[in-house]
This record gives sequence, structure tokens and C-alpha cells, in this order.
Amino acid sequence: MSDVEEAITRAHHDEWARVVAALTRRFGDLDIAEEAAAEAFATAVERWRADGLPPNPGAWLTTTANRKAIDRIRRENRRDDKHKEARMLHDDTPPEPLGVIDHDRLRLIFTCCHPALAMEARVALTLRMVGGLTVPEIARAFLVRGTTMEQRITRAKAKIKAAGIPYRMPAADDLPARVSGVLAVLFLVFNEGYLASGPETDPVRPDLTTEAIRLTRLIRVLLPQDGEVAGLLALMLLIEARRPARVSAGGELVSLAEQDRGAWDVELIAEGHRLVRERLAAAAAGVAPGRYQLLAAINAVHTSARDIRDTDWSQVLALYDQLVRLDPSPIVALNRAVAVAELDGPEVALAILDRLAEALARYHAYHATRADLLRRLGRSRQSRAAYDRAIELAGNTGETAYLTRRRAQLL
Repeated sequence: MSDVEEAITRAHHDEWARVVAALTRRFGDLDIAEEAAAEAFATAVERWRADGLPPNPGAWLTTTANRKAIDRIRRENRRDDKHKEARMLHDDTPPEPLGVIDHDRLRLIFTCCHPALAMEARVALTLRMVGGLTVPEIARAFLVRGTTMEQRITRAKAKIKAAGIPYRMPAADDLPARVSGVLAVLFLVFNEGYLASGPETDPVRPDLTTEAIRLTRLIRVLLPQDGEVAGLLALMLLIEARRPARVSAGGELVSLAEQDRGAWDVELIAEGHRLVRERLAAAAAGVAPGRYQLLAAINAVHTSARDIRDTDWSQVLALYDQLVRLDPSPIVALNRAVAVAELDGPEVALAILDRLAEALARYHAYHATRADLLRRLGRSRQSRAAYDRAIELAGNTGETAYLTRRRAQLL
């Protein structure tokens, strides 16, 4: 890749959201913003290769995108009221109050993650408008047709326009809940990359985990005092640090207990641990940790151990005890049971799982965990049946391969 091509790629990652956000603020239309930004980047590819990089690539892209947007508006308004066109093209009105934080990109993220939109629409719109991923890239990530994803994004933008969803920051009273919604979108994107749900894709999708981390870093820069933003970033970093050891050469997922810890990314672990320590200091000062901060702390314990046998399971269980009070979901109870098994034995943990049977009947990890506990108790026939069910429900080939091997090891 040439220096110019590298610069274009870097500019796309660094500037896409800023350009789209600035255009959305000025013209109040996501369609115009998206199209003009795409045209500006396409022009940059052509012009920069021929003329070299401009002194300020970001300013060049913004100026070019604004001109593209104005050209489109003029074309569309050729038969309309010229006064309407003038109002659209001249940005001379005083800005309205935009809430507690005045930042174009942050407003764009909150618009794309508005609770009036379905979760799948929020994810798609955020990846397109904020992340700059193409529609085919997003479609491939979530295993749908390109036309389906295009329609999903189009409908989301149409709903924003029809419902009059404002391009602005939430009010101070609404901000915590709205930030939580944004983080949920980013965590959903990360999880799809960390353990892909489709059987016809790679078990791990680094393109999605990397994009989720990049967007969370952006939120962290924009909301540096938010503990849950820091917690989510730490959680993602500590999970991503283990990615080099998560898939074997044969494409099988590798469990935490079997991973080569020497292959973990020490820099990501160090950054994640630093963020966790910052949040622990805040907790010591009386600021109660949230869900993502507790999950990050649990992962910090796991990534602190040089060997699975060195894991401080008492600390893990104590953190899960805090988490279950915040999030008493069956999934959290299932994960807590894993720590219980290490401290109190598999039989005690199995009793916990029995109480979750109805809620998690179609969750493969429930059956995989149950199979492992039954194996440890020497109940091979029941363990095999649980592995059969886990394999039937497993989401991808890497996970299926791991479960199949474990089942084959039963006596």
C-alpha cells in the first residue's frame, strides 16, 4: 500500500464520523450527509493519488463534502422555492442549545442510537454513519443480504426524519439512560465479533471487535468522566487481548483454561488493567461501579493469572455477587455458577444451573456448562446428552468443533 493510500485509509477512519456529523448539523439530513461524505472520500481517492496529499486532509474533506451537499440540494431544489434553498445553503443562523456536551460526533452517535429505533437498526446505522463501514461490509458482518441491510438503514433514516428525532444531545436528566443505550449498541457489535453467531462465518471477527473498540474509544474521548464508558472500553480491551489465543490452527475455539497465555496482547491487558484500577479508585471514593465496570474487573482477574490454576476465584465470585444485584439475569447467574464450581464444587454449581433450565433452554452455553459439570462429576451419559444439545444450538463451526472434541473425550 502506498503512502497516499495509507493516508486515505487513515483519513477515512479518522474523519468519516466528523465529516458526516458536521454535514448533519448543517443540513439536518442524514441522507445528504452520508452521500456527500461518500462522494468526498471517493474524490479524495482520485485527486490525492494524482496531486498528492493536501496540507490538511480533514479540512479538505469537509470542504469538499459541503460542496457536494450543496450541489445535491441545488439539484433537488431546482424547481422549488429559491428562498428554501437559500435557507438550506447558508449556515448563518445562531446555533440552538445542544445539551450538556456540544460535539457534532457525539450528537450523531446519540441520533443513530435513539431508543425509538429497533436495536438492529441502531447497530446498522451506527456502523454506517459513525463507523463509515459500507453497506456490504455491514451486511456480511450480520449475515444478511446487502439489499436487506440497505433497506434497514434506509428505513432507520426515514424514521428519524418522519418522527422528527432531533440531532442533539439528550438533556442532562436523560443522558445516563441514553449513554447506556449507546454502550449496548457498541457491546452488541463487539460480541458479534468476539463470538460470531452465524454458522457460515469465522468464529471470531476482528473487523467487528476492532471497530467496536475504535468507536468506544471515541465515546471515551467525548465522555471522559463516564465510568461505564471506561468500563466498557476496559472490558473490550481485556477480551480482545486474548484473541490471538482463542482459535486453534484448525479453526477450533480454545477455552480460557486451555489458552496459551503467552500469546495474549500484553499492551491491551496493561491498558485494560489501568482503566479498571481507575474505576476501582472511584469505587473506593464512593462511586458505585456499573455493569461494564464489574465485568471489566472480572476479566482483569482472569488476565492477571499466569495460569488458570492461579485464578483468584474468590475475587471473581465476589464481583459476580455485586453484578447479580445490578443485573439478576439468567446469563449472569450462569457465569457466576462457573466461579461457584471452582470454589464449592461442581455439584453445588449444578444445582444452580438446574434452577436456570427453563430460562436458558435454548442457550448453547448453558448446556455446554452443564455438560462440563456433569463430566466432572463422572456422569458421562448425562454429560454426553448435554453436549449433544450444546452442539445442536452452537452458533459457529469453531464452537461446534470445540464441543465435539470435548464430547469425544468422555469415557
